[in-house]
Parts: sequence; C-alpha cells; structure tokens
Amino acid sequence: MLEKRSKHIEELAKSEPAVARQFLASEEERLLSIGEARDPLCEELHQPIRGLVHKYANRVLCLLTAECASYCRFCTRRRMVSDVEQGRMTEDDIERWVGYISSRPEVKEVIISGGDPLVVSEDLFSFAIKKLSSPETVKVLRVGTRVPVSDPALLTESKLESIASAVQPVYVGIHFEHPAEITPETVSACERLRKVGAILYSQTVFLAGVNDDYDVLYELFSRLIEIGVRPYYLYRCDPVEGAGHFRVDFEKEREIATKLRANLSGLACPTYVIDSPNGNGKIPVPLGFWGVDYSRYRDFQGDEHEVEPDVLANCRFAGIHSL
Repeated sequence: MLEKRSKHIEELAKSEPAVARQFLASEEERLLSIGEARDPLCEELHQPIRGLVHKYANRVLCLLTAECASYCRFCTRRRMVSDVEQGRMTEDDIERWVGYISSRPEVKEVIISGGDPLVVSEDLFSFAIKKLSSPETVKVLRVGTRVPVSDPALLTESKLESIASAVQPVYVGIHFEHPAEITPETVSACERLRKVGAILYSQTVFLAGVNDDYDVLYELFSRLIEIGVRPYYLYRCDPVEGAGHFRVDFEKEREIATKLRANLSGLACPTYVIDSPNGNGKIPVPLGFWGVDYSRYRDFQGDEHEVEPDVLANCRFAGIHSL
C-alpha cells in the first residue's frame, strides 16, 4: 500500500501524533499478526459485478474509486486502495450497477464508497449520484467519505450540488478517529454538507496509540454531536494484513465502550460492533452491563459461530512478511 497524504493532513500530522500515526507508514506494518487476511470481510466473494458488493439483501455497496485523499494505514481495503488502474470506475461501470440494482427491487439502499468517492472528478460524482438515485426502488443514498477530515478542499460546490439534487435522503458517513481532526476546515465542510440537506453520521475505529482512551473518545463523540454529526459505529479494527499494531485488547475496548455508554447522551454514543471475519456481518458487542459469554455469537443469518481466541486477543505477531 502506497503512502499518500494531503497538504491538510501533512500540516495536521506535524503537531498531532495521533494523526501522524494514522497516515505515516511504519515498520510495524511488516509484522504479520495471527488471524489477519487480505480481504477479512470477504467482500470479493460478494462482488457480482466489478465494483459492486452485495452482502446484505436490502443494500449494495458501490466502490466508485480505489483512491483517497490520504491513505489510512489501518484501511480494511488495503488490497485495493491505491490500485488506480483496477479501482478506477467509469460511467459504463455505473450503468452496469444501475442495471443490477434495477433488477433487484429488494435493494432499497445504495452506499457509494471506495476509496473515497469525493476524490473523483465532479462530472463522475455527479453522474454516479444521478444514475444511482434513478431506480424507483432506491429509497436511501449513502456516501462514505473521509474528505472533510483528510482534504476538505475537495468538497466542491459542484459535488454539494450533486448531493442536493438527489430526491432521496442522502446520508453522509464521515470517518473520524480523534478530536484533533475536528479542525475549522472540517467543521466548515460539515456545515456545508448540512446546508444542502445531507444527514451526517460518523464511523470510528478503535486504534492503539490513537484513540484507545475513554477521555479521547468522550471528547470526540461530544464534539461531533455539537457540529451536527451523529456518532454511528465504533468498530474493532479489522484483522487486515499490515494493521495488527493498531488492534486494541478486546477487554479494554469493551470497558471503554461501556463507560462511554454510561456517560454520553444516547445521541452521542455510537454502537460498538465487530465486523466479524468471513463476511458474517457487523455484530453488536454486548457491553459490561450484562453477563455474557463472548466465546460464541450468531450472525445475521442465525448461524452460530465460535470465536477464535486470536480474533479478540491483542496483537500476537507471527513473523515478518513483505508488504
């Protein structure tokens, strides 16, 4: 995975170690942790046509690009991010997505992601919004992005107009990891999105050395709700190759999530989930208010799984491999 950082992130990383750790490559990425995989969520097994992932019956994920404004070192799509040739979608690809969606009326929700869809050209973004909102059966559009954090200047008026043009509600999911990311430029980007009618929510990943701390996350989620961003998911870091050094001890995560739930307002508290290995879905984790056996869980199909110890354990490195 290549290194890439916007000028905005370069400047922020100079004074904020928690930001630098997310975007600067390190030798730790060469350590292979037990249980890691190239595609831990098995997205490629659920890709009926290029760039479209269909894991859940009522929604599809459309990967508009493999590029981002800046590359997060813990990305679950490390296998494809920065692969410009394979990850560059065209209008023809989008037309094929629309054909697939139109033939499946059970698909009510379309999630436009990547990479980061807000880094593509204004024309391609406008085309994607127009086409993917066209099937009558599509009731909700979502855009997954980190541009308001990683390079707010990429949120142009043209892209805002495209979001405003959709007849469906448009939910914009923004990836936040640390309070230092809530800069004046980022706040302005969120305000501009809200003014065109976008409904904002956030996603956050537990990251060792970045936000595995109650006070840090309490401040992050409190400030997000103040700028009109609803905290949505708090993830356990996926077991993707090269990101093992970011994984936090499971018990520590659960304790922090429990304390957050006890002290934040319900509106400011995200759901703590594990996007379970082998593509079994985002499973909510019971917090410390209940006595629970964490060695087993049921997926969304009702099938029971036994949790391998290394899935929940802290990093246990198995050796060195080449990136």
